[in-house]
Amino acid sequence: MPNIAIIDDDVYIGNMLEEILKKEGYQVSRAYSGTEAIMLLSNSSPDLILLDLMLPGISGEEVLAKIHGIPVIVLSAKADVRDKVNVLLGGAVDYMTKPFDTNELLARITVQLRSGSDCEDRHIITCGDISIDTNLRSVTVCGKYVHLTKTEYAILKILMRNTNQVLTKAQILDGIFEDTPDCVESSLKVHISNLRKKLREIGGKDYIESVWGIGFKMHIE
Repeated sequence: MPNIAIIDDDVYIGNMLEEILKKEGYQVSRAYSGTEAIMLLSNSSPDLILLDLMLPGISGEEVLAKIHGIPVIVLSAKADVRDKVNVLLGGAVDYMTKPFDTNELLARITVQLRSGSDCEDRHIITCGDISIDTNLRSVTVCGKYVHLTKTEYAILKILMRNTNQVLTKAQILDGIFEDTPDCVESSLKVHISNLRKKLREIGGKDYIESVWGIGFKMHIE
């Protein structure tokens, strides 16, 4: 369930994109200004970003400069070749001029997500105080290293990839199966309890929230 962030102040275009993406099975998060985009990205780590350049407040170019490790497809009315070149050199993986064909956009999104999955271990995932380096398989809280078991690491990674989303026990178990197939529902609660304790000892607060009768989610203030 990849999460795609739409950063665009045009409500009509944003709503249209959200509807199309959800029909394709993607999760969607929204920001309507550069400032909202910075706040969104400080609390979550989407798998891909659709970014408009002409945003109120902080410009799209400024937002792009602050994005690392996440593929960005720029959707802009700016058609000048120099704008495209500057944005691509500035870190965007693709550029589409408005108006655009939605089928072509979906194809480009698929290509980028496929490419991203091939190099997933190079990504840095950050949610609030917590950061995961999936290349080194290391976790830091408030800049301090925390030792996690293989199962705890896998649980934290899937929760951080779905920040603010409630995940059922079944979804968590499915998501961590490749990394730790020995974890079962009866032991999941124990692993999450141990993970909570380790994060709390360093960060001084609870980062994982239990949603009674459903599952768990990352609690990022």
